[in-house]
Amino acid sequence: MAKGFQISLMVLLLAIIPARTAIYVVGNAPFGDWNPNAGTMMTDNGDGTFSLRTTINNTVWFVFADGQDSDWNVFNTNYRYGPSGNSSQEIMLGNTYTTQKSNSNHSYKFTGNGQEYCITFNLNNLTFSIDEYQEPTPEPMSQIVGDANGDGEITIADVNTIIDILLGQFANYDTMHRCDVNYDNEITIADVTVLITYLLSDVMPEHIKVGYDYVWDDEVIPEVHINVSLNEWNRLLALYDANPYTTQYVMASLSFSKQGETTVIDSVGLRLKGNTSRRRPEGLSGDMHNSNNTDWHHVHFGVNLRKYADDDAHTIQGVRKLHLKWFKDDPMYVRELFCYELFKRAGVWTAVRDNYCRLWLHVEGDATEAYYGVYELLEPIDKRYLKDRKARFAASDGYLWKCRNAAAGLNNLNGDIWYDDDTDDRHAYTLQTQTEEFDSARVQLIDFMNKLNNLNDNDFYVWIQQVTDVDLLLKTYAVNVAVGMWDDYWNNANNYYIYFNGKGLNDYKFFFIPYDYDNTLGTSIRCGVQDDAGRQNPLMWGNDKNRLIARILKFNDFKNIYINHLKTLVKEGNALMDRNSAQSRIRTWQASIHQYIDNDTGEDTAIKDTPASWGNHSEYNLLKNDNDNFFTVKAASINSLSN
Repeated sequence: MAKGFQISLMVLLLAIIPARTAIYVVGNAPFGDWNPNAGTMMTDNGDGTFSLRTTINNTVWFVFADGQDSDWNVFNTNYRYGPSGNSSQEIMLGNTYTTQKSNSNHSYKFTGNGQEYCITFNLNNLTFSIDEYQEPTPEPMSQIVGDANGDGEITIADVNTIIDILLGQFANYDTMHRCDVNYDNEITIADVTVLITYLLSDVMPEHIKVGYDYVWDDEVIPEVHINVSLNEWNRLLALYDANPYTTQYVMASLSFSKQGETTVIDSVGLRLKGNTSRRRPEGLSGDMHNSNNTDWHHVHFGVNLRKYADDDAHTIQGVRKLHLKWFKDDPMYVRELFCYELFKRAGVWTAVRDNYCRLWLHVEGDATEAYYGVYELLEPIDKRYLKDRKARFAASDGYLWKCRNAAAGLNNLNGDIWYDDDTDDRHAYTLQTQTEEFDSARVQLIDFMNKLNNLNDNDFYVWIQQVTDVDLLLKTYAVNVAVGMWDDYWNNANNYYIYFNGKGLNDYKFFFIPYDYDNTLGTSIRCGVQDDAGRQNPLMWGNDKNRLIARILKFNDFKNIYINHLKTLVKEGNALMDRNSAQSRIRTWQASIHQYIDNDTGEDTAIKDTPASWGNHSEYNLLKNDNDNFFTVKAASINSLSN
């Protein structure tokens, strides 16, 4: 939240400035005293600017001076106007800052808040600026596939790097990405062969993205255009007025464009999505579309390409559904994107795909389409999600449950359990697949909850390893806690899916699927057992009545696995969630979208390094390197744990 500002000195020099030997900041602490020879010398940057990095704890007065034997106030006019003066410039850093014009007398008052600041003096135009200090952004490592060692070029040294990895040398996620030159998601001797072939022939295998990889391509920001008739749009507005949580569809058409290719699909289903983020997409309650005075609002949209026509022409390379999500309460435009990408980096393959897109909406009859801005394009968790991961799940025809409403603690055998019956009802547990087998699925879920809550410790220890991959579950939850997801299963009985890949009471594997990560990375609120998602003890993250994770962590071997996963996430060099790596990725993402942020809703038109406005910890940031940086705070919280 650096509030930088620049103030013209408007110095009325009474003489030609003599050749300088140095520039000093003089004044009261931390700038020495009012004698330049005892002041604080600034660093000469060699381009006519001088800078000083220092911590300022409260109010200081200062001026700029040179190191000549001449009058010390060369840059302050011809005489000193000191701390007790009443017409000096006043500078205050905080939510606001005020300036008070001086006459020809220029000493400066500045109120700091204990942070490090960088003062820059420009000799060329006699101006200065004060900004909260930020570490220089490190140069990003190369992401070129084949550049295994990340030095920006592909040479025989990269072959040696891959061989070293095959022999056991540690490689972080980014390095493994660069080493996978044949795009098979693993590092083998085949990658060495391909790289040697490239060095001999200058031909690298082309990576052609198809299907889900085509739609969720993190190297491209696709454009999505939705066209809807006036009658259907007004029907959507009326559906919202009747029930803000409506899940009913209206008919529209959609085009999806990337890299010069456009797919156009007519007769698709369009609906509103979201929980607390639900809003009307236009106007106020009762209003119909007004093409002459539109009042657009950011909302989440769901698109079912096969809602009205079940054929291959109504897909985008096999993809049948899209979730278009606005960046509600995330002025950084990055939180959920960061979290799902971190799951992927950490090896949690159950996490969904997502990336940026740009969204336009056109109501037929309007002269122009409305630009809704940068959205998140999310993969829905449904039958196709399971089918796409069938090899990992071992079966894709099991029972998938959506769990929500702060009531899905897996601890109430008589809880609100139902199936997706295409109504607007919102249940704690909603069966999403095989709904015709609801009775069997319900019996299985209740039996699972009964064993989870009522088996004795010894039997639970054996049973939980039989029905789930405990390491994957604990790795998933380590990421969940590391990113500060407080509105989750453990703390708030909310926001997750579960999948049983078999249909009996004993012959299945259970999978926990993470979901909905926009309220993370410093967005915190008093909820459950916590009110600070950065500093909360990761071993006491939630309400232990939601017993799944709490019971597992009672066993030392499982607890050690969990702690090790947490520490791996924040360890420098792993390219996961250490501050430098995280900040580098965030800056890269933001650079790719900053020119597209402004939009026709007039909402969310700037990227700001703050949490959600309603949170209880507004001090958290992601890109500064101070004591309130979320990555710094979280790393300290995690590293304080002992095995």
